[in-house]
Amino acid sequence: MSVRRAGRPPCEPAAPPDTAALRARALRWLAQREHSTAELRGKLARLGAALPAVDELLTTLQEQGHLSDARFVASRTRVRAARYGTARIAAELRQRGAPADTDTLDSLRASELQRAAEVFRRRFGEPAHTPALRARQARFLLQRGFAAAVVRRVVAGLDDEVAAGWPEAGEDGDNP
Repeated sequence: MSVRRAGRPPCEPAAPPDTAALRARALRWLAQREHSTAELRGKLARLGAALPAVDELLTTLQEQGHLSDARFVASRTRVRAARYGTARIAAELRQRGAPADTDTLDSLRASELQRAAEVFRRRFGEPAHTPALRARQARFLLQRGFAAAVVRRVVAGLDDEVAAGWPEAGEDGDNP
């Protein structure tokens, strides 16, 4: 049995939005930030719109240049690269329905050591002197998606000459 609150009419389901309203909402979201096609499809579908209408709108937005998965990947990668490792960024892109291409992943891997060192420097300043603190620092970087080989190099505080003997990121199978 449903209980009706005094002074309020019973809730009626909202009518699905028309095409113009869908387009306006999609353009508003795209004006705020880039979206992947899958992400925008999900948002529009949650509004109650019919999927054929949503797919038609998405196709139109792509043809007009308002929606681009490649632009989304580039934007998301640029924003997240300063704080996260390759594995975390790649997982986030897959989750949003726009997996990164090989060139993007290669460029992220190439700069991973520098990015991890900068994140480490901002958070900790210098390597810890006790094993427990070094483990804490390593967990911090690993949780942000940096490769284990990179984390070892950064946490150990090795300079480039000493670190030259360490495996590069991805060589020990810990990077996507």
